[in-house]
Amino acid sequence: MVAHADIIVQSVMGGLVLASVLTWTVALAKTFELMGANRRAREGLGILAGALNLGEAARGLAGKPGAAAALARTAAAELATSDGAQREAVQERVGWRLERIVANAGRRLSRGTGLLASIGSVAPFVGLFGTVWGIMNSFIGISRAQTTNLAIVAPGIAEALLATGIGLVAAIPAVILYNAFARAITAHKALLSDSVAETMRLLSRDLDHPNRAQLRMVAE
Repeated sequence: MVAHADIIVQSVMGGLVLASVLTWTVALAKTFELMGANRRAREGLGILAGALNLGEAARGLAGKPGAAAALARTAAAELATSDGAQREAVQERVGWRLERIVANAGRRLSRGTGLLASIGSVAPFVGLFGTVWGIMNSFIGISRAQTTNLAIVAPGIAEALLATGIGLVAAIPAVILYNAFARAITAHKALLSDSVAETMRLLSRDLDHPNRAQLRMVAE
């Protein structure tokens, strides 16, 4: 059916097959990316939860990739440069910076998921266009043959309906995967929020320490 379809219908089918390949490629890459990010976030959360102060947390996460390590380093650096600053001011500045780290981590993980959303919403209509075009050609063939014999009409209609089928095959997985990744990214950001809470706890402990200057030297 594909070989005998109109060139427009063939182009539609080819584009939908390419969209399906892209969907599964993005899904595979994003799955591994999320698995690695969650593993690093859980490891970082464990180190933050077990640390006694920001300096210890920063040393434990030194050289490690991931957002949790960036949270500890950022908070320790801000504490080290806030000589004589008021407690509320330090916490506010650290909170702003940690919020941006979590937001940037979410944006990085969201890259590529927009393609899944586009394929899921557009592919059925592209397939429908191929179907409409194929059926139109079938009616033109009927007028030229001057007959309504089903043997003449059926092949063209079947080719046209195949385009809709391929469109659904491309769209349905894309929508399911997009929703799954959206939930996974939300769960990852919640995990990072736990790391933020642990970082702020360590910052509060350091700010309460009677010798903040010594802690700043350790953080540095």
